[in-house]
Amino acid sequence: MEKLIYSLLLGLLLITFSCKKVVNDNTPSFTPYQIDIPKRFPAMEIPDDNLMSVERLALGRKLYYDPILSNDGRACATCHIQQIGFTKNSTLGVPVLPHQNLGWNKNFLWKGEKNCTLEEMMLFEVHDFFVTDIAKLNASKEYKDLFYKAYGITTITHKDAAYALAQFFRVLNSGNSKFDKYRRNELSLTPNERNGMIIFFTERGDCFHCHNEIFFTDNDFHNTGLDSTFFPGSMGRYEVTGNANDIGKYKTPTLRNCELRDRFMHDGRFSTLEEVIEFYNTGVKQTSVNIDPLMVLPEKALGLQLTQQEKNDLLLFLKTLTDTAFLSNKQLNAPQ
Repeated sequence: MEKLIYSLLLGLLLITFSCKKVVNDNTPSFTPYQIDIPKRFPAMEIPDDNLMSVERLALGRKLYYDPILSNDGRACATCHIQQIGFTKNSTLGVPVLPHQNLGWNKNFLWKGEKNCTLEEMMLFEVHDFFVTDIAKLNASKEYKDLFYKAYGITTITHKDAAYALAQFFRVLNSGNSKFDKYRRNELSLTPNERNGMIIFFTERGDCFHCHNEIFFTDNDFHNTGLDSTFFPGSMGRYEVTGNANDIGKYKTPTLRNCELRDRFMHDGRFSTLEEVIEFYNTGVKQTSVNIDPLMVLPEKALGLQLTQQEKNDLLLFLKTLTDTAFLSNKQLNAPQ
């Protein structure tokens, strides 16, 4: 009797072990991926349900460059070109906010239409902006295999595509410009660049209040006195919140890699950085409703009154924010 019981127990153990082995053999293995956070940058929060992995990142990178997301031949990369800082230059239309350092963002789009996590923002892009036909992804054997390897799923949803895209967005990080190297004591700025930096980070230019380190944006919204009157369609964040205090406010864009752009402000009214500097120097409309208090300090009644040399130096400093390593990083290129 004891031998019979022993034999039965041994058989059950063998069956259990065999079953577990089959499950493990069929379950995809995820390779953890560590994001290379630029030096001096804060830690990035990664949600527990979308931890970084090599497989997920590769999938997100492929999706970013693939027109399969849209119904008209566009991909994310159509309007976000690496060589100019993952944005797009155009003489028409609203300037494209660059895809840089968004892993630390909570406010998205010019008027802050989305206040959310990166995963939620990507779901908006996939479901509402591109209106992705998810059936096309499910009909692709290649994508079915990639999603299974990345997330262990057999049916792809909009959420799954969004999560994969969020993986790639978290590695689009620019933090190795000449200015960053200067801050790390790796090189020196020229006297003119250094003077421009002093103007930028002091009340002389007063740029730093909205374009602060590390990201050169405060991820907030401001009315900087571009206009004195407003009409439907040009009322800024008010059109999202309905709060009268938000009339004329738009998102602060990052100034990283700004010298590569040819359109500035939320409506692209300026085509050069020189024009932007001159606006803040002499063109601020101080009677604008809800204008940021910093724009109407008593000492700014006549504008910043920067000299031509100071404006030149400020421009030279802005050019030190160009990150050539980010612009040429082959790991961010379209996959081959």
